Amino acid sequence: MSEEKKTDLLALLLRPEAPDVTHQLPTARYKVQRLSELLGQDVVFSLRGLPYGKVQRLRESGGDDMNVQILLAGCEEPDLRSPQLQEKYGAATPAEAVKALLLPGEIEDLSRAVEKLCGYRRMTIEEVKNA
Repeated sequence: MSEEKKTDLLALLLRPEAPDVTHQLPTARYKVQRLSELLGQDVVFSLRGLPYGKVQRLRESGGDDMNVQILLAGCEEPDLRSPQLQEKYGAATPAEAVKALLLPGEIEDLSRAVEKLCGYRRMTIEEVKNA
């Protein structure tokens, strides 16, 4: 890469009007088919990607419920930490409420969706040929 292109790229990243990429995380909505059928209306989860630091803290904490923790961190709607949800399902913690509400495969699918929004499990870069 030429020195001029390096400078142009750095200038692009440093522009004052450039968006704050640290706070503009991708979002997506996913319908949970089973719950939608049971409740007679669409049950749609709004998910968002997680910043690097949050992903690292989740990885460091480890545990058997990594998928549940990823889902709890990345789910904007419904509020899976709601005390009312815990009470409804007789759960002592948000993680227990998630496990009562969703099937294991649904938890895995939703947590994978959050991971994709974080840039995992898909290519987020592409090789540039003859640059």
